[in-house]
Amino acid sequence: MIEAKNVCKSFGKLKVLNDVSFKSSAGQCIALIGPNGCGKTTFIKSILGMVVSDSGSIYILGKDIAGGWEYRDVIGYMPQVGRYPENMKIGQVIEMLTDIRQSETTTDDDLINAFGLKQLYNKRMGTLSGGTMQKVSASIAFLFQPQILILDEPTAGLDPVASEVLKEKVLAEKEKGKLILITSHILSELDELVSHILYMQDGSILLYKTLSDIKEETGETKLSRAIAHFMTNKK
Repeated sequence: MIEAKNVCKSFGKLKVLNDVSFKSSAGQCIALIGPNGCGKTTFIKSILGMVVSDSGSIYILGKDIAGGWEYRDVIGYMPQVGRYPENMKIGQVIEMLTDIRQSETTTDDDLINAFGLKQLYNKRMGTLSGGTMQKVSASIAFLFQPQILILDEPTAGLDPVASEVLKEKVLAEKEKGKLILITSHILSELDELVSHILYMQDGSILLYKTLSDIKEETGETKLSRAIAHFMTNKK
């Protein structure tokens, strides 16, 4: 569903993406992980069309995204930090996005209901706590039933109950055959969610394998220990 071929991107003399290539399929839940500055955010922004690569190509559902925008209709994106008009109310933001999308697909209100956001529709975005803002961002990402979900540090700022609600939703969408790409620094939260690991360092992909294969090869049962084992043996 997402395929990258030899994607490169530099900002000045800094090479942020170095010949990045990978291919993903429906039903996968991929953890995009790596140290700060490894290129994760730039890669995500390249998929979303927010950054234009210097060379290489990115395909969504088999079509090159270069110069296009329609492909974004199949993607639901949850940023690490949501930016919304501060004077707008929660309900107004959701209504505005629904009007803009004009989607024929029935909206998915599961997270709106699970997070109790309808009771908060009259609250202005500028008054929300970080956790409530995350709930809004998560609800919007899933709202239009996209085929691809990109979730950037999705549980950051969420309380334990809300975090579990979101994780259950991710698992449910994975079972429906959606492609889900998650970035997170909390590896323990990914163990029960992801099927594949994509590890980046210095703008390159060092590892792209199934979670089960990585655990079997390293002899570790936890993702964090498996990754540490892999990186130690790479040195």
